[in-house]
Amino acid sequence: MSATIPADNLPLPHMALSRWGTEAEARDLGEGIRGLLRDVLGVTAAGGARFDPAAVTASPSRLSGTDLAALAGVVGAGNVSVDDAQRLPRARGKSTPDLLAWRLRPAVDCPDAVVAPRDDDEVAALLDWCGREGVAVVPFGGGTSVVGGLTPDAGGHRAVISLDLAHFDALESIDAESGEAVLGAGLSGPRAEDLLAAHGFSLGHFPQSFPYATMGGYAMTRSSGQSSAGYGRFDEMVRGLTVVTPVGVMEAGRAPASAAGPDLRQWLLGSEGAFGVCTRVRVRIHPVPEVVRHEAFRFPDFATGAAALRAVEQQGTGPTVIRLSDEVETMVNLATATESIGEAAEGADGDGAGADPGGCLCLCLFEGTAEHAESRLAETRAVLLAHGGASLGPGPARSWEHGRFGAPVLRDSLLDNGALVETLETATDWSALPALRDAVAQALTAALEASGTPALVMCHISHVYPTGASLYFTVVAGQRGRDPIAQWYDAKRAACEAIVATGGTITHHHAVGVDHRPYLEAEIGEVGVRMLRAVKNAVDPHGVCNPGTLIP
Repeated sequence: MSATIPADNLPLPHMALSRWGTEAEARDLGEGIRGLLRDVLGVTAAGGARFDPAAVTASPSRLSGTDLAALAGVVGAGNVSVDDAQRLPRARGKSTPDLLAWRLRPAVDCPDAVVAPRDDDEVAALLDWCGREGVAVVPFGGGTSVVGGLTPDAGGHRAVISLDLAHFDALESIDAESGEAVLGAGLSGPRAEDLLAAHGFSLGHFPQSFPYATMGGYAMTRSSGQSSAGYGRFDEMVRGLTVVTPVGVMEAGRAPASAAGPDLRQWLLGSEGAFGVCTRVRVRIHPVPEVVRHEAFRFPDFATGAAALRAVEQQGTGPTVIRLSDEVETMVNLATATESIGEAAEGADGDGAGADPGGCLCLCLFEGTAEHAESRLAETRAVLLAHGGASLGPGPARSWEHGRFGAPVLRDSLLDNGALVETLETATDWSALPALRDAVAQALTAALEASGTPALVMCHISHVYPTGASLYFTVVAGQRGRDPIAQWYDAKRAACEAIVATGGTITHHHAVGVDHRPYLEAEIGEVGVRMLRAVKNAVDPHGVCNPGTLIP
């Protein structure tokens, strides 16, 4: 262990090192999942590498005693640590390669220290010190990145620190008349909802990372929540934000709408810490819904269901949540309760009896007053039925809502039992959706079969827009060879190349990070890259802000 500096005010991240969630959330695989892995993919528990905490070693800190004293002088000794126990949880994110690395590559490159400033002035002083001393900075919120956004890359500097935003955890103000609130960047999703609910409001942003992700992370990655059909993406909710850059504090966003030049919020949203550190966001909020109504539908095939979702969105019937699983995802019951994966899907009676295992499952939720929710449900139902859907009643949608944050927890057990499982996402126009779905699925299947395993590739439409939709892929295969991390990266590379070739976006809501950076120039062009680099050079002249992410 490294030498200890007391860190009385520095909390540990909530999630366990080698898994999504806490040790208490760990779950065994059900018989349905075990049978699916064995019969379809040839995967058994004997094929999985297990995490051995005793094997983990942390890289030594490269910071001197003088460095640590200087950092303590900025934020207080209780907010600086070089303990392995603090540095290790901030060394990796939560992608499948990250989680496999804990099992297969236990020698860990860690940030050289963890530092937790308490206000904007301390953030500014830290960035100034880092610029002068040649130390890189990686902002840390909930630790949920799945694209390498937390990798402690020093970027040629002599060291790198993890800047934890845990102290920026307040509901700073609320404007009930305007329907706005100012939230600290370190607030987690559940804590923000609790604080807002005390005033009768909700943000309504529920990505799958909701239990752990933070407001700053939402903003800096352009997060999109499961209720985006009703409330929009997080970047649509943001009315203003504060980002502390190495050259000064940027306050972006003023009036509800403005023609005062380019919207500078859009330079900061999605910037992933490359331009500075987000410390607070001002967001649109809404009253806590009086009721939530549920209904599920089945479509004969994915194309019919996608056309129905397009009609719903283009007619503006107003579901809060609308999702469509393809035939494979519906067949294995991934769309509803995670504990039932591999078992019979639910039917209209809600218990699975007599359910038709074919077709595609569509899930809908409607929130608001009783009258408004009912009217929107009725209008949406009419459109979906007219486009070939059959109602299954509320059961499957309620089941999904109950277990919607459970899938990442399940991934840990799948990895332990020899499966290779990961997700990726993209988006495109409605007219290009079928070709994009086919290209990505074929690329993943071919790459994984070349590694020696069959693959189960599932897909659903998770977010809809008048002109297009996102596609969210879940991939399950067998771990093959001595390096399943490289095995997955080969498959992911094939999928990314298919996305670029088919005209999709390289990421809809997971962000760029390290993993998608090689493909960004193909999406935004040479001029776009030059613009990003120009801003980077202007606000971060020493290049200390999250090197290695975002900018090609």
